[in-house]
Amino acid sequence: MTISEIKKLFENADIKALPGLIAEFESDDRTAVRSLIEKADKRIKALEAEILRTESLKVYEKEYESLGLVCGIDEVGRGPLAGPVVAGAVILPKDSKILYLNDSKKLSEKKREELYDVIMENAVATGIGLIGPERIDEINILNATYEAMRMAIGKLGTVPAVLLNDAVTIPGVDPGIKQVPIIKGDAKSVSIAAASIIAKVTRDRLMVEYDAVYPGYGFKDNKGYGSAAHIDALKKYGKTPIHRDSFITHFI
Repeated sequence: MTISEIKKLFENADIKALPGLIAEFESDDRTAVRSLIEKADKRIKALEAEILRTESLKVYEKEYESLGLVCGIDEVGRGPLAGPVVAGAVILPKDSKILYLNDSKKLSEKKREELYDVIMENAVATGIGLIGPERIDEINILNATYEAMRMAIGKLGTVPAVLLNDAVTIPGVDPGIKQVPIIKGDAKSVSIAAASIIAKVTRDRLMVEYDAVYPGYGFKDNKGYGSAAHIDALKKYGKTPIHRDSFITHFI
């Protein structure tokens, strides 16, 4: 076979087919073929490493799965000057094979969008809670965060036995549900990581929509956080209905 033909085989092959291709061409001593085999081997090893990493993030899920459904909880948007705080709740299957789950902040926007679709398709249940600026100003951001989390849990459509929470214990939750606060949980639990991803994608999409409604503040890019351009726009144009009054008193 020509180098070009072999290259197409490797490029079009599913990763599960790569070991077979490597075995088929391992005796070919052409430099270009050796390079293709080396790249394929790296892909296989990277996948194996990701599988091991993902399995290491299932420690809490495995510890509590005997109690019933285990739900991960996380939020995004506590710090921005504008927009809602959004919480995500996700129950993954016990045998979940979703890879690349991680703290949403450590993933690219493209990867978050890809994983959002995978999570929504494969999860046992998901829920989103969204609390807007007026309510945040009324009860403060911490209580608004808890309210968003309770809302997300309530939208699951089922009652979990265990909540794996990113660093907090949520007040007002049914005392029959066990809560496990995990510091930096979105980097230690697949369920919390999944919750952080759906929450962030949901909020980011909403802020892009707000950018069209309230142009000039850069919501599409800053997602409501206090970037220099956002603060300059606040001083120039004043606040919008999605700004948090309690957050912007120093800027206008």
